[in-house]
Amino acid sequence: MTRPLVATLGCRLNAYESEAMKGLAEAAGLGDAVVVNSCAVTAEAVRQARQQIRRLRRDNPGAKLIVTGCAAQTEPAAFAAMPEVDVVLGNAEKLRPDAWAALAGGGARLAVGDIMAETRTPAPLIDGLGTRARAYVQVQNGCDHRCTFCIIPYGRGNSRSVPVATVVEQVARLVGKGFNEVVLTGVDLTSWGADLDGTPRLGDLVAAILRGVPDLPRLRISSIDSVEADPLLIETIGGEPRLMPHLHLSLQAGDDLILKRMKRRHLRDDAIAFCETVRAARPDVVLGADLIAGFPTETEAMFENSLRLVGECGLTWLHVFPFSPRQGTPAARMPPVAADAVRRRAARLRDLGSAQVAAHLAAMQGRPVELLMERPDLGRTQGFAQTRLPGDFTPGTIVRARITGQAEGLLLAEAA
Repeated sequence: MTRPLVATLGCRLNAYESEAMKGLAEAAGLGDAVVVNSCAVTAEAVRQARQQIRRLRRDNPGAKLIVTGCAAQTEPAAFAAMPEVDVVLGNAEKLRPDAWAALAGGGARLAVGDIMAETRTPAPLIDGLGTRARAYVQVQNGCDHRCTFCIIPYGRGNSRSVPVATVVEQVARLVGKGFNEVVLTGVDLTSWGADLDGTPRLGDLVAAILRGVPDLPRLRISSIDSVEADPLLIETIGGEPRLMPHLHLSLQAGDDLILKRMKRRHLRDDAIAFCETVRAARPDVVLGADLIAGFPTETEAMFENSLRLVGECGLTWLHVFPFSPRQGTPAARMPPVAADAVRRRAARLRDLGSAQVAAHLAAMQGRPVELLMERPDLGRTQGFAQTRLPGDFTPGTIVRARITGQAEGLLLAEAA
């Protein structure tokens, strides 16, 4: 039986859920469907979803075209009005077998429920994201915070956690299938546990996984909110070599007034202190961050504070977002920064990010590493630097190597 064609836009969690939907659609007899798993994080993301829908309809004129994801959840009527679309499926419904069974039997054109009423999140099992390199486990969904620039809580709902026993069971299953690295993923990972009995923290979950699955070689956590990081998480980062020394932080800005206008829960000094604490616990930790350039009311001096934060926090991997007003958010009603200034500031942040990466790669010269191979000659270090290693290695295996240089943004290595 064929599997549906799924086009994924947006975050890693969407990619995870797309893999789950392939199995659900196939089981419902919809293997010939075309699915667009949309993103709503910016107006540009919604525009890209519409563009993708039109292209896929042209290329697949007879297929049932289903639109789901965050944009479908936040703007269901707009997508249902598109002549190319057969069904709009909500973010909760897209992971329910009964919803896919209903689609196979005809079903409603619009199947989008109240995401804010959801109190549980499913934990679908997938075997990687189309690769044998690493596997992903969804441990959390939704967000209880209301940052002024963000529409995602209205697409994902409030924070819901997957119970620890379920997560440990899934990780053990994936290790049993041969995966050497598992990545924990969610919308707001550090809020994990707040809705569970006893209100455990992310550090408790990480420790439980490492304790409960002793043969897991590498555990990686994705983007976290530094202000929510608990002491046990930091202790585990410092003392457990199987937890990868790589954190991506949701910082967004380096100016206190802008952070307050974003309705973030940390100030710049909090971010700097967190990075110092983590680096003291694990000196080889590599830090990345999300940063927004040109948030409404941001002056040049405020932007300079964000530039300085990169060095003060010792950030390496930057995800830079030029501010894009998202209809329905408070930030969209704030006085905007001129578009050319937004583009210029984003370019400066990206240039700084490139320089930080180059410095990190240069500092790796001569160091021993363990590479998780993603392709026969390409792998990732513990700190997530992409590394070229001559040879024909099996994707998903871990290979000991030594860094010999860098070229074109990649580390170069030789087998140890």
